[in-house]
Amino acid sequence: MAKFEVSEREGMRWVDIHLQHEMVRVESGALSYLIGDIAIHSQLIPSFGGMFNSLMADESVYRPTYTGTGIITLESSLGGFHVFRLRGESWILERGTYWASEGAIEVKFHRERTMTSLWAGEGLVYLQTKVTGYGQLVLTTRGPVEEITLQPGQEFIAEGNYVVCRTAEVGFHIRRPTKNYLGRFTSGEGFVRVYKGPGRLLITPTPYWRYHMMQMRSQNIDLPSRTTV
Repeated sequence: MAKFEVSEREGMRWVDIHLQHEMVRVESGALSYLIGDIAIHSQLIPSFGGMFNSLMADESVYRPTYTGTGIITLESSLGGFHVFRLRGESWILERGTYWASEGAIEVKFHRERTMTSLWAGEGLVYLQTKVTGYGQLVLTTRGPVEEITLQPGQEFIAEGNYVVCRTAEVGFHIRRPTKNYLGRFTSGEGFVRVYKGPGRLLITPTPYWRYHMMQMRSQNIDLPSRTTV
């Protein structure tokens, strides 16, 4: 069984993967460096459909595999990483969340309906990673992760991308925050994302502060000035 370790230094976090004659799958372009007898394999010729979906959705369609014995170090981030174990169930991961997984986990793709994609502001193609099987999975996140269990018919409503992933049985759609049409404009909220149980959600209610500062600067948002006495 591969060993995934999350390390932190100077406010940055990264994942080390320890292999002993094992295989793991990693997000495309995530490698920082490796040591040991490890072979990298990636599909050379993607299908036309895979290339089209990848370009339209800005999501990697093919993830390289690493096989052998040694240590793989993945790129660091101001965000975080969450390691958890699949026990035969299927999860749908939010776009850009997949980071690495053990070789026994099947990695496919889930495409939302076009209307849901458009209402969610994700363009024509809303492509998400779907994972199924047994083994460890690593997610890249903006902050600490919490788990929520939804009972049958229970809804979780979010104004923004707070949900990192959901079990496949959880329903998902976009709607107005209020029942009346004009309430959308007076409530101060845009369209909301609705997740309906039964099932489980992993959410990030708040980002790491360094990650939040980086996001604000990248969006040219003025930060509070420092007051000196």
